[in-house]
Amino acid sequence: MGGSFLCLFVIFMFNVVWGDRVIVPKHDYSDALSKSILFFEGQRSGKLPYTQRMTWRKDSALHDGDQIGVDLVGGYYDAGDNVKFNFPMAFSTTMLAWSVLESGRFMGPDLKHALDAIRWGTDYFLKATSIPDLVFVQVGDPYGDHNCWQRPEDMDTPRTPYAVSKDHPGSEVAAEIAAALAASSIVFRTNDVPYSITLLRRAIEVFNFADKYRGSYNDSLGPWVCPFYCDYSGYQDELMWGAAWLHRATNSQVYWRYLVQNIHNMESSGNYAEFGWDSKYAGINVLLSKLLLLGGGYHVDPFHTFADKFVCSVLPESPTRGLDYSPGGLLFKPGGSNMQHTTALSFLLLVYARYLSHVNKVIRCGNVVVTPPRLIQFAKGQVDYILGSNPLNMSYMVGYGKNFPRKLHHRGASIQSLDRHSDHIDCKGGSPYYSSNNPDPNLLTGAVVGGPDIHDSYADSRQLFVQSEPTTYINAPLVGLLAYFKTHPV
Repeated sequence: MGGSFLCLFVIFMFNVVWGDRVIVPKHDYSDALSKSILFFEGQRSGKLPYTQRMTWRKDSALHDGDQIGVDLVGGYYDAGDNVKFNFPMAFSTTMLAWSVLESGRFMGPDLKHALDAIRWGTDYFLKATSIPDLVFVQVGDPYGDHNCWQRPEDMDTPRTPYAVSKDHPGSEVAAEIAAALAASSIVFRTNDVPYSITLLRRAIEVFNFADKYRGSYNDSLGPWVCPFYCDYSGYQDELMWGAAWLHRATNSQVYWRYLVQNIHNMESSGNYAEFGWDSKYAGINVLLSKLLLLGGGYHVDPFHTFADKFVCSVLPESPTRGLDYSPGGLLFKPGGSNMQHTTALSFLLLVYARYLSHVNKVIRCGNVVVTPPRLIQFAKGQVDYILGSNPLNMSYMVGYGKNFPRKLHHRGASIQSLDRHSDHIDCKGGSPYYSSNNPDPNLLTGAVVGGPDIHDSYADSRQLFVQSEPTTYINAPLVGLLAYFKTHPV
């Protein structure tokens, strides 16, 4: 009785707003889902389609790759800048695909827009991998770009393409692109078979390249990719991640043997609670644990065990917890853009909970018994925090609710659009917009910012990019979470 009471108490306390009274608002997950997907239209690079709904954005970077005779137009800007970093872009695409695979049937009319968001990424990755044994991993000079405050429609900084090759490898980026293509091939298998086949064939080719010519793009392209998106965890996790998605897409024993033969890389890492654009360990363990939990004759106890350790590393009541929480209950990890951890780890917990519930399994963290409903409740608590159930009663999603961030660290949102200011704005011409205390003239609907600090404080300031900058990899896993809670009240 005492243990049950404690569990209920923890669930309760992590889903309220502290103050003079308890506030437990009901959130419109359907509205939040629509907006979280719409955000990706605001991050599009290239020639925008006639179906573009975020109409203040216009065509941009239409000549990417021209200087080397390769079409590299398209893809996404990762955050508030105008560079195309393929490492986080590929991870975002993988997570959008995984969100659809897990929760697509709950999306309703938003499913079409989610598929469009995935295809916008995969169309670009097909271009970036069109030359055998060459993978383009970035377009744009990050130093020149970060020195300017320009709309993407105006940018005149160098659009230099960067690639990895046999002699200058980049296994982490290539393997992540392979994962994105493989995961997306499963998504399109039911509605566009030829496209699905194309994605899978390219995924296999790119993974083989990543595995055969091993090395980190930190070594080959360090001066241009660091410190922006350095690979800090090594490339072994991306190779495992790519193989895991290829196994799911093909059910081939080739990839299963690859995974088993490389389990030692998982065992030696100890990174049970790491998951994001850089580190894939927790995601690999959750993804592969499905094989053991849901049958099929697989024996993957290490992955299942590691997934349990991931849960015990995250939950606040666990005696082996390795993460911090704000007073208001927000999962918090050091570094920038904390919401990327909140959404990614919460997505994994939701997915793992659903796998566990199919076989009526629980997790033991020391003397604490963790049930699938507890994991789902925890994930919902984090989502609710993002949407406004927090000490500031503030939504961290732009356009959701009445109180949300108005001054994003985002060039496009902060500068008047071409509709209102048709003259070219040069590199420093946007600086007054950056320094201004005025709200953004353009609403980047659905964008989730980096979020508050560990004390639940948020400064709505463009200059404080750690808190005010949105990213694609914050939103991508959130799509799957919102789709589930839209149709599963907890």
